Amino acid sequence: MTLVYGLAVLAVLVPLVTVPVLASRWASAVDTGRTAERVRVALAGLTAAFGRVGAALVVLLAGSAAIITVCWPLGEAISRLEPHVDHPVFDYVHARRVDAWADVNLFISPIGDRYPLKWVTVVAAIFFAVAWRRRRWWIPLVAMPLQFVVEQYTQEILKVVVDRGHPPTDLGTYPSGGCARVLMTFGTVLVLAALTWRLPRRVLIGLVTALAVLVSVEGYTRIYAEKHWLTDVFGGWFFGTLLTGVMVLAVLVADGRVRPPAEPVAAPDDRVLTGT
Repeated sequence: MTLVYGLAVLAVLVPLVTVPVLASRWASAVDTGRTAERVRVALAGLTAAFGRVGAALVVLLAGSAAIITVCWPLGEAISRLEPHVDHPVFDYVHARRVDAWADVNLFISPIGDRYPLKWVTVVAAIFFAVAWRRRRWWIPLVAMPLQFVVEQYTQEILKVVVDRGHPPTDLGTYPSGGCARVLMTFGTVLVLAALTWRLPRRVLIGLVTALAVLVSVEGYTRIYAEKHWLTDVFGGWFFGTLLTGVMVLAVLVADGRVRPPAEPVAAPDDRVLTGT
């Protein structure tokens, strides 16, 4: 029983400790690396060809298709772990289930349901549209509902093509939509907030860390409430992280925040200098 509660503590502590460390060490390296430069070159070409809105739409659609391509075989591989990983974990938790702790988890877990996140989506869309009234106000008004729809249908495609089944106590399947929705919805809210106000680096890292803790806790509650297999939750975290990254990039492209790399300064022609 101690292990069950210890995992609840770890669900908070692990992202609380690791996310700030990773953000401080890797953020600048990722932003200035060769991959980032190649992405900027590609996005500059897309923007030149289709405009900011068209390029953002290409990023979102192509990124979603790529995520399905990656997560489909991952789901098939995860399904093979069900007898060896998911069933033992499920049986262990079920045998040590405590009603009072189950009630706490059942109270927290619906944060990832579609109904409450619909309201978060609507309120955030209106709020940021008003906050952006002197600039591209339509971006949050489109981005917030669009992230909700993209997550829902991308997850549904994976659910159908993988078709791995669900625990005997609920209908949750691969990938965990609750984990992905929390990350996708609040991740989009976070990037809109960062574009609205000049948030200090520490504040931004703190908000990202808080979101990571929320997503981690959501995954724990989905397992303890017996709504998902363990590997569904890991799949939901992976799927949600990729999809949120694509959505954030699409918003940045639409708002013109992804600048092409600076052109290298050409060396002067010696023949011009010498007059030959």
